[in-house]
Amino acid sequence: MVRRVWDRGAASDPGLLRLAAGLRTTGAIALTLAVLAPFGVGVSHLVAGAITAMVATFAIQEKRRGPQGVTLALGLPVAAASVALATLLHSLVVVGDVFFVVLIFGAVYGRRFGDRGHALGMIAFQTHFVALFVGVRTGNLPGFLGTVAVAFACSAVARFVLVPQTSAGIFHRLRRAFRARLAQLLDAQLELLDAGPENPENAEKALERLRERTARLHETALMIQSRLEEGTPDEASARLVQRRIADAEITAERLGLLLLTARSAERADTLTLHLPGAPVPEGGKLLVRDAARDTLRRDLSALRLLVREPEAAGTSRSHLRNRLLGYRDEENLPDGPPAVQDVFRGIGEAARAVLGLRIVLDGPQDDTDDTAEAARSREELDAEDAALEAEEEPEKTGLERPTTRAAIQVAVGSSLAIVGGEFLSSQRWYWAVLTCWIVFLNTASTGEILVKGYRRLLGTVLGVAAGLVLAGLVGRHTWTAFALVLLCVFAMFYTAPLSYTLMSFFVTAALGVLYTLLHTYSLSVLVLRIEETALGAACGVIAAALVLPVHTDRRTDDLLGSVLEHLADVTSGALDQLSGAQADDLLERARDLDQALADLLAATQPLTHPVSPLRSRKNTARYVVALLETCAYHARSLAATAELLPTHPSIAADPRLRGAGERIVANIGAVAAHVRGESAAVRTGASIASLLRPGRYGTPRYGRVTDRVLRHLQRLDEAVVGLARPLGATVKAESGDVVASRNL
Repeated sequence: MVRRVWDRGAASDPGLLRLAAGLRTTGAIALTLAVLAPFGVGVSHLVAGAITAMVATFAIQEKRRGPQGVTLALGLPVAAASVALATLLHSLVVVGDVFFVVLIFGAVYGRRFGDRGHALGMIAFQTHFVALFVGVRTGNLPGFLGTVAVAFACSAVARFVLVPQTSAGIFHRLRRAFRARLAQLLDAQLELLDAGPENPENAEKALERLRERTARLHETALMIQSRLEEGTPDEASARLVQRRIADAEITAERLGLLLLTARSAERADTLTLHLPGAPVPEGGKLLVRDAARDTLRRDLSALRLLVREPEAAGTSRSHLRNRLLGYRDEENLPDGPPAVQDVFRGIGEAARAVLGLRIVLDGPQDDTDDTAEAARSREELDAEDAALEAEEEPEKTGLERPTTRAAIQVAVGSSLAIVGGEFLSSQRWYWAVLTCWIVFLNTASTGEILVKGYRRLLGTVLGVAAGLVLAGLVGRHTWTAFALVLLCVFAMFYTAPLSYTLMSFFVTAALGVLYTLLHTYSLSVLVLRIEETALGAACGVIAAALVLPVHTDRRTDDLLGSVLEHLADVTSGALDQLSGAQADDLLERARDLDQALADLLAATQPLTHPVSPLRSRKNTARYVVALLETCAYHARSLAATAELLPTHPSIAADPRLRGAGERIVANIGAVAAHVRGESAAVRTGASIASLLRPGRYGTPRYGRVTDRVLRHLQRLDEAVVGLARPLGATVKAESGDVVASRNL
């Protein structure tokens, strides 16, 4: 029971990164308050210490402990200087405002210097804000500087002692999260298997859950890939883990597709797994009969057990593993339609991937109970391991550099926010500046800034209502108030990656309590908070739209071009290797493709947001992203198969594949050219399988593995041609006739 609960937590919070961030930040704040309280300092010092400890903790995002310590040490003098300058310039209104704008520009520009530059810039800005918020003056400046030093020291203790995190520890938890999410995906596949045609609503819900859990598994795989260098002892180990994670992800996704196909008389379109709202393919009678369904349910449950409890030993686990691996041999497949037999083959391949995952993550396993098929699978994995162990874009300058552009935009927006904020309140104008600053963080287009501003305003309005309730409950009870603030801070960091609206809600609720502690609480103050937030968001959007604007269309086009470039690179490299040539770093190329697609997905959020009035563009954006996810899946599968080529006894190079895949690579290039505004046409023609008919290149067809490669190529070909239509590219048959040309 405890393990099941732990696995659920690991799956919902991969690597427990959100939990650790919340505990570390609240721990730093609590420790700061505990150190300051015995000295009898005032509430303003306690508030300043709490906010500074929070900033010193969350601003540092470097992955290794050594660089984290250096950045924290550098952050203390930066924070002290920022607080001192805010205090000394308080009486010089114009000079102080100009310095604040310069500070904001420098803080954003510092992002070009990596995590350390970003952290120091954030510390400088936020501690300047702290000085304005608590009202530091020249007479009490030394005391507040001491508070800042205590806060940084407590942040260090919380980071390195109370809630320590090592790269190896995070990597271990991410691996556990991957297993938990893989087990959850198998749960969803079982639900889909049990959802019969007599209850289509259950089938639709099961398919939606399958989509969601497939996406969550992919998200965790990306997180693991981003930690490979820090979490593994050497490059060979990193490549091996990457190989096994990719195997497990691809085989699990393929198993879901095979189940969808087995539910109908027609092969399921891969797009069904990636397009929200796509219906469950029925296409006639259900192919999975009761007897086969019972066997499939038993085997999927066994596979889930092997994933969920990898360290469990004993003959029962070995028996389950050996039985599932046996499906990799044709003679062990149960009788039934070909589509149902494909599901059993998929279970066998998934069992092999789980075995490989267990070996690479947990070390060598006892092989005394191995059957012949299990021994063969181990030999294949060992051969792949041995093979793996044996084996930039031009920098933008000036105003083209994103950090320079963003720094100028936020400086202009902050200037507008200062002027407008002064009209609303000469005492709390900095709320508008803070909002303007925040909406520019981790955004790159006008649409993204607009969406983030909307979310912050919505969270602020809801937080004000919560703040009113909390302030009334707390009254003047200082430590009760700080306890509520700690709860809000923890919730803020735990929900931040999930919902910016929720994060803003908890921030504003905490501020309502802090205002009570500072004896400045009133309904008018909280209403002013909403007004300043709205003003700051508006100033940010105006600056982004008028000063060196990056429109959402332009950014999505740039990212779409990058995705297509990586897609062509992966596809071309995989085809080269499958045809007998040598291609380097296929898995690394696939990882770059996944990251480019993740960036595009984030950039399309303004187009797909529920409040977007452009329904047609919203649907088009979702459809294009779903098609690209389909293309990426098939490209990853081709790359994974190509990586097996040197060591897998059942895979042989087929020189015909290079010629058959030339049209796909050319069509990807044509779509990319169309996105760039160049004239290009996508070509359609005979199916990929027909291009490899016996005798076309004077060589016979190979076996089941080549057939699988052909299916991936065929689906990739169809998906790329499908991309041309919503993007408005011209589609021509090989005869030269125009098939389609339309713009959406």
